[in-house]
Amino acid sequence: MLINVVRGVRYATASRFEAPTPVEWDGTRSLERGPACPQPPSSLIGVVGNSVEGLTFDENCQVLSVTAPADAAGLPVMVWFHGGAYVTGSGESAKYDATQLASLGVVVVSVSYRLGVFGYLRDNLGLQDQRVALRWVRDNISSFGGDPSNVTAFGQSAGADSVYALMLTADEPLFHRAIMQSAPLGARGPERAEMTAALRSFISVEATTPVEDVLAVQQQVPATVARFAPAGGMPFGPVLDDVDLASVASRFELLIGHTADDGSPYVADNPEIWETVTELVFAGPSRQFAEDFIAAGGQAATYNFKFRPEGAPLGACHCMELPFLFDPAGWTGAGMLAGQEPDADVAKTVRQVWTDFARKGLDALPSRSLEFGG
Repeated sequence: MLINVVRGVRYATASRFEAPTPVEWDGTRSLERGPACPQPPSSLIGVVGNSVEGLTFDENCQVLSVTAPADAAGLPVMVWFHGGAYVTGSGESAKYDATQLASLGVVVVSVSYRLGVFGYLRDNLGLQDQRVALRWVRDNISSFGGDPSNVTAFGQSAGADSVYALMLTADEPLFHRAIMQSAPLGARGPERAEMTAALRSFISVEATTPVEDVLAVQQQVPATVARFAPAGGMPFGPVLDDVDLASVASRFELLIGHTADDGSPYVADNPEIWETVTELVFAGPSRQFAEDFIAAGGQAATYNFKFRPEGAPLGACHCMELPFLFDPAGWTGAGMLAGQEPDADVAKTVRQVWTDFARKGLDALPSRSLEFGG
C-alpha cells in the first residue's frame, strides 16, 4: 500500500509563556521534520536510544506530522502524543514512524508540544498546545482522508498522562476514543499543584532568558521537588482541577494498560523492586482508573504487555511496546531490545488491536482484558 507522509506542519505558534495561537494550514506538504522543544538528554537514552536524533530545537515546536494511505477517504484518525516525562521527546522523532499503522487503514497524526519549563511551569501551556493540535485535526484531517468524527487520542507515558488530562478537561468533542499506554498515574499525586507553585518560586526564568540557561535551571528541579512524593517523580505536567469523572466518562471509550515491567528502568539496579514500582506507579493506578471510569458510566478495556525479547536486560520494561507499534527500524540499537528484533507476530497483533479499536471501539476487541506475549 502506498503511504503518504507530511511532516513539520505548523498548527500553532507562541511566544515564551504565552498561550498558543492557532495557525491556519495553507495546504503546504513537506517531508522535512519539524523542530523539537529544547530539552536535556533523556534519562532513558540507554534504554530506548536517542529519540530526538537529527532534529533541530526551537521553542516554537508546535508542529505535527500526518501519515495516511494514499487513497485514504473517511478513515479513522489516531492522534499520537509522545512520552518523555514532559521534558524530552518529539512527535517528529523517527521512532514514531507510523507507516505500518497507516497501512492498516488509519490516518495517524503525531503531535509535538512544549515541554518542561517552556510547557508546564505556567498555565498548562503544553496541554493547551495539544488541545489546539486536536482542533487542527478536526478542521483539516479530511484533506488527508481522515474522518474528524472518528478520532482516537493515544499516547505513552507522559503522552498517556496527556490523554488523561485531555479527557478530564474536555469541553468540546475533539476525540472519541482514548488509548493510555503506561500512564504514570501513580506519580500524579495530590501534591502536584503545591509542587508546581514551589517550582514557580524556585525557577527564575523570564521571556528573554537564554534557552541554555532555562535548561540548566530545569536540570536542578528533581532535587528541589524530591519532598513532593510521589508527584516529584514527574516534576512537570498539567495541573488539573478536581473533575467529576461521571461528567466525561460516557463521552469516550478507553483502552488502558501497561508493560509487565514498566518500573524496571527507574530501579534498574534493584530487580527485587521492579514489580513494586511497576504496581505503584503504572499497573495499579491504571487498573483503578479503568474501574473508576466504568463505574462513572464509561466503557473501558485493559491490557498487559508481557513480551520480553530474549536477553532483554530490563524485561518487558517501560517503552517496550513501542517498537511493536511503530516501525521497528527506528528502534534499532535500543538497549531494552538486547539486539533483538520485535517479534513479528506480536507486533502484528498489537497494531491490529490498536487500529481495530480506533475503527470500531471496544466491540472490535477480542476481550476486555488483553495480554500480549508472556
